[in-house]
Amino acid sequence: VQLQAFGGGLVQAGGSLRLSCTASGRTFSSYHMGWFRQAPGKEREFVTAAWSGGSTFYADSVKGRFTISRDNAKNTVYLQMDTLKPEDTAVYYCAADQRGIDLYRGKSDYWGQGTLVTVSS
Repeated sequence: VQLQAFGGGLVQAGGSLRLSCTASGRTFSSYHMGWFRQAPGKEREFVTAAWSGGSTFYADSVKGRFTISRDNAKNTVYLQMDTLKPEDTAVYYCAADQRGIDLYRGKSDYWGQGTLVTVSS
């Protein structure tokens, strides 16, 4: 599975962005998909995940502001980010794994290249 993420950019605090991650391959629907982020000088952290069965999970820091969704027909997972804050500034990575625990722990087999989100105050 190859992942390609895009949609990052510069936005003012309070604004919105939508990230997309497109996967190659025919078995996208069987993969759990997630988003992680890494801010400058910090470790990569879990943001959100969408299980293959449809359940979604969010880090407390983004709950209520970010929404993950997936379109299996388009092999794409989306991250809608609203009410952005300067602390959301990071490189965002999409990830895929058929084991949910590995995805959640950041030990996925497949990662996208990352897309930079910068939120100005």
